[in-house]
Amino acid sequence: MRKNKSAIKRARQSEDRRLRNSHIKSTMKTYIKRVVTALENKEKESLDAVLKNTVSYINKAASQGVVHKNNAARKVSRLSKKVHSFLHGKA
Repeated sequence: MRKNKSAIKRARQSEDRRLRNSHIKSTMKTYIKRVVTALENKEKESLDAVLKNTVSYINKAASQGVVHKNNAARKVSRLSKKVHSFLHGKA
């Protein structure tokens, strides 16, 4: 158990951040799954809106420091590439 005041506070803050970060990561994964599901079900009409919300959330997570900016850029790039190839009939 921690003894001094600053260590107790640091442990409390770390736990709060861990819970917040895990929630944001989990939600981000859910958004990504929505895009993948829309692709699998060939839902062209809802795909743009779902992708837009997903990209927005991934960028928000990166700006909050939950995921690294390059990690976020890679996820956005791969999703956008899949959606673009689906919508424009390439492969």
